Formats: sequence, C-alpha cells, structure tokens
Amino acid sequence: MISAQAWSDARQLWDFQQLHHEPHPCSVGIGLGSHDLGVADVTVDLYRRGMFPLILFTGATSRTTRVRMPRGEAEHYRERAMDLGVSASDILIEPNARNTSENINFSRQLLTERGIDVSSVLLVSKPYEERRAYATARKLWPSIEIISASTPMTLADYVDSIQDTELVFDMLVGAQQRLLTYPDQGFMVRQEVPESVTAAYERLCAAGFTSRLMSVR
Repeated sequence: MISAQAWSDARQLWDFQQLHHEPHPCSVGIGLGSHDLGVADVTVDLYRRGMFPLILFTGATSRTTRVRMPRGEAEHYRERAMDLGVSASDILIEPNARNTSENINFSRQLLTERGIDVSSVLLVSKPYEERRAYATARKLWPSIEIISASTPMTLADYVDSIQDTELVFDMLVGAQQRLLTYPDQGFMVRQEVPESVTAAYERLCAAGFTSRLMSVR
C-alpha cells in the first residue's frame, strides 16, 4: 500500500515537471519514444491542430518496452499515428535512440540529412518528463525554439491509464534525479529546483521508489 505521503510527494514531482507551454505552429513535432502510446496520441492531436506539418518519432527499445513494443518505440508510435489517420508521408522515424540525449541528437541528424529546415520543435513527451526533455533539448539544440507538450492529465489519471503505480513513481524519481545531476555532466541546461521538490524527491527515494535511479559517481 502506497502511503498518502508518497502520493503527495509524487504529485509535487509531477507538478514540477509540467511546463505549461502554449503550443504554437513549429517546424516539426518530435514524439519521444517510451512505454506510453499516449505520446503518439498527443503528437497526432497537435498535428491535426496544425501545429506542425511533419512528425518525427524517435526511440529504440528499453527494458520497459522491449516486450510491449518489440519492433521499437518509434515504429509502434508510427503505427499508432497511421491507425489514427496520419499519412505515412508525414511521418519520419528515428529507430536507434535509447535515451533522451540520443532522441534529440539523432532526430536533429535525421532532419539535417533530409534537408529539412528547422527553426522550432514541438517536443512531445510523457507528462512527467516534460522538463527533462526540454532541458536536454535546450542544451543539445540551442539554436532553435523548443516548446514542450504532453498529455494534459492528473497524476492519478495517469497512474490509472498505466495501471502500475510503482512504475510511475519510480519514473518520476528517475526523471527528477536526472534534473539534479545531468547539468553537471553537460547533458542538459540547469534549472532552479525548489527545496520542497528536492525534499519530496528524497522522501520518495527513502521510501524505495528507486528502480530508475542511476549510479552517481
């Protein structure tokens, strides 16, 4: 049974990850691969709203997706988008990235190879990784405008959709750890983190939501 304190702390991390950017038309929409097909759904919705003329899905597989997405995250996202009515000609896939830095770098390389001029990107991620994705893109692709987007929903609704509370809490903790440690490693821009958010993160770590933590040297 997950405690009320853990739920409260997880909501703090969830709320901190939300950037509340207002979507506007961009050169391309990039959907970051993950276990969550909702990322593909949001990307398609934004495409239909005229926010970009081209979709790029990026992602290989990970330990959380190799069973449910055996053909790779980007490929499963493309299939989902096509099922929702998007023409294959408006979708590119980048099937090799295994982390957020590679998502950004490999997507940028693919767009350059295709001769596609990019001045802005609407970056679609899971709700609890908006800030991490944005900070990574700002570091690795500083010459363009980055707008973040994700499925608009509460933590409780997201947990219901995934049907795995511990996985979501573990992922929240992992995303927060990277926000705290990756700037020193040059992987993302530094962002101010309120003390209350850091305290919530530390309590969740102490409570055992640590399966997505990385070793820090």
